[in-house]
Amino acid sequence: MTQKATFIATTIDCSDPKRMAEFYSAVTGWPIQVAEEEYSAVGDGTHALYFGRVPGRKPVAWPSDDKQFHLDFRVEDVDKAVEEYIALGATKPEFQPGVDMGGWVVMQDPEGHLFDVCPPQSS
Repeated sequence: MTQKATFIATTIDCSDPKRMAEFYSAVTGWPIQVAEEEYSAVGDGTHALYFGRVPGRKPVAWPSDDKQFHLDFRVEDVDKAVEEYIALGATKPEFQPGVDMGGWVVMQDPEGHLFDVCPPQSS
């Protein structure tokens, strides 16, 4: 029998861990747990995002087959959230596959990692 593992966090490669922690702390409301040059983290005690410095890291193009992952966040007001995240340093790529498929918006964080801003679940 395989030993059960408990998921604790996702670690994201980046060039500026502190900036990434500040951005995702603002997006999620989670406090910054660690803020160092090489490593930073945000979390709420159950979920966490870690950020590790990788000098010279380059974001992948979107859309692209090189995409390895993306994060999904649910919000009450997608349009308002998109505006707020852009003000925090995110960008909204031109290619938006979710417009006709549920209303989510693809964004890129300040270092180009993809994340989706999703509307509330329908009943």
